[in-house]
Amino acid sequence: MPELFQAGTAVPHERTALRSAGVAGLGCALPERFVSSDQIERHLGVEAGWIERRTGIAGRRHIGASESLTGLATAAGAAALADAGVAADQLDLVLVATMAADDLLPNAAPLVAHALGTTAAATDVGAACTGFLAALALAAPAIETGRAEHVLIIGAETMSRHVDHDDKRTAPLFGDGAGAAVLSAGAGAVGPVVLRSDGAQAQLITASRERGVIEMQGHETFIAAVARLSEATADAVAAAGAALDDVDLFVYHQANRRILAAIAQRLELDPARIVDAIGDMGNTSAASVPLTLCQAADEGRLSPGDRVLVAAAGAGFTYGAALLEWGGA
Repeated sequence: MPELFQAGTAVPHERTALRSAGVAGLGCALPERFVSSDQIERHLGVEAGWIERRTGIAGRRHIGASESLTGLATAAGAAALADAGVAADQLDLVLVATMAADDLLPNAAPLVAHALGTTAAATDVGAACTGFLAALALAAPAIETGRAEHVLIIGAETMSRHVDHDDKRTAPLFGDGAGAAVLSAGAGAVGPVVLRSDGAQAQLITASRERGVIEMQGHETFIAAVARLSEATADAVAAAGAALDDVDLFVYHQANRRILAAIAQRLELDPARIVDAIGDMGNTSAASVPLTLCQAADEGRLSPGDRVLVAAAGAGFTYGAALLEWGGA
């Protein structure tokens, strides 16, 4: 296991040549309980089909009393390790992207690392729906510079705990789940990760300590998400020295099917190249991108050498994208 941080030691010149880091394995975990949009529509007193017409969401998973974010994250992480053929004690770093840890302290990542059987460095990453991309931006350089061989990235959320179930603007949108990826040296490649923020739009999605639930300005958030995801997509592809036509698959944060359609129209993308996983999942925040990657893998849409664009936008306002060269997962 490489030493991540060794104080007082200069980095030798021969280590300055970067190696590639890519996705070696994927894993996902979902709560048992499936909540249909029909159920939510009856609770809210709206007409049948109202939710799916506006969002594309037919159902989502909600966590049960006996389940936890730590448990979901651990299950997804274990599945990703198995898929990659990497043992937990080979990990150098565990990153858990979440806004919904089971408790204020301890953070989720050390608990997940312990449950998996590793004493590797472990930390949470907080960037709302952009969290998995932010974790990717931290993990890839650690491997590329030789400070790590294997990094486990997990996006996990229990959004149903933080939603006002009487609010028509948010109750239909959010689901729970966890998705994970193992990044390893030589397993494909991660292009430049474009990450940006716009604090001037912080009011679009908020959750105060007083109320403890998500509040969102839906129309304004839609406009910002389409603009920022389109911007990040174009810039990440350009930074990787590629063109949009070179991308085999687009994997976006699954917030609303209309957002996916609007991005496709704005960037003139073939909708068939965009993975649509929102129907039975809803908006799972930081878990959205890895869960969508899992669905793409299950559908046989990821092959070694494919160029896969991953992108997300969320509260903060935060957003980003990266172009991956798919490895052997």
